[in-house]
Amino acid sequence: MLNGKRLKVGVTIYLRAGQQSIWENGIFQNCYFLTMLLKRSPLIEDVYLVNGGDGSPNEASQFLALAPVPLIDLEAARERLDVIIELSAQLNPDWARDFRARGGHVIGMRVANDYVIDIERMMFDLPHGMLVSGTPYSAIWTLPAFERTCASYYASALRAPVRAMQHLWSPALLERSMAGAQAAPAFGYVPGGKRWRLAILEPNICMVKTSQLPMLIADQAYRQEPAMIDYLRVYNTLHLKGDTQFVGFARSLDLVRHGRATFEPRLPVYEIMTQQADALISHHWENAQNYVYYEALYGGYPLIHNSTLLGGCGYRYTDFDCEDGALALRQAFAAHDASLADYRSAARAFLATLDPESERNVELYTAAIGDLYP
Repeated sequence: MLNGKRLKVGVTIYLRAGQQSIWENGIFQNCYFLTMLLKRSPLIEDVYLVNGGDGSPNEASQFLALAPVPLIDLEAARERLDVIIELSAQLNPDWARDFRARGGHVIGMRVANDYVIDIERMMFDLPHGMLVSGTPYSAIWTLPAFERTCASYYASALRAPVRAMQHLWSPALLERSMAGAQAAPAFGYVPGGKRWRLAILEPNICMVKTSQLPMLIADQAYRQEPAMIDYLRVYNTLHLKGDTQFVGFARSLDLVRHGRATFEPRLPVYEIMTQQADALISHHWENAQNYVYYEALYGGYPLIHNSTLLGGCGYRYTDFDCEDGALALRQAFAAHDASLADYRSAARAFLATLDPESERNVELYTAAIGDLYP
């Protein structure tokens, strides 16, 4: 029982040596949005980010400037915290056992399709993620997107109760990053274009989010209606340019053969969507909740996707159906400008359900932490 005591809670973050960007992966944003929420919980007195990496705060000063809470190290966390949420940096199991022995609780928060990721690591001799490590968890939190593939896997492998939590997102990081970008155009769709510049932003580091199917969708639409597409840019693909199979696949596309497609590095979404793209084509495999979806919707950009967890927003196609994806893209091109006000209104209503500072979401996470103290 808490008996009126308010808790001190930490969320792990991995700071590495050298430069880091908040936009290089989604898990840093997860950390920030979660700490934004925890600060508002009536059960919690203090919230911290806990550095579980080898980088120093001085090296990451620019990266941490956006942080909503202070940073502490693991030694301070051991002495100060009541609850630690393992999110970005994984805890050493010995550290976690000692923390539990002192009366602390460890929550494992899993925000990726770990079943697929772990199987890939095992099958293809990739660096392991230390997921099944013997860490004594009090609870595992995951997202609705991963309940089907991962909930039972977590419960059996990690031997802790599993709970699906509301995904969290706020435009705060996007707006602050945009404010710091010099002479950056406004983030938002501009109607009236005669042809669309298309972007694909899949990370291409795991099979659940890759560019191949969106490339086929764009090419199918181009074959059917070539005048609608100015060009296609496929981001996060520089590491694939030397892969024979990927190159052969790309060269089979009319967009590539006609010089209408390029392959690009990873860039912040606000640079891509404000300067280089009008619409976004995406595809996931059991990974239906994604920050890039929310960012596109926030900007009113046409989002062609196959997610069932976006509240009906965007232009959805069926699963792995390239023909249906091309149809969704062509329908978006035909209708988006005329329906832009309704599109933005629906997006705002949906994005409000993700707000880390909403009363409903604060109550949900507060209840989950309270359940650690029956």
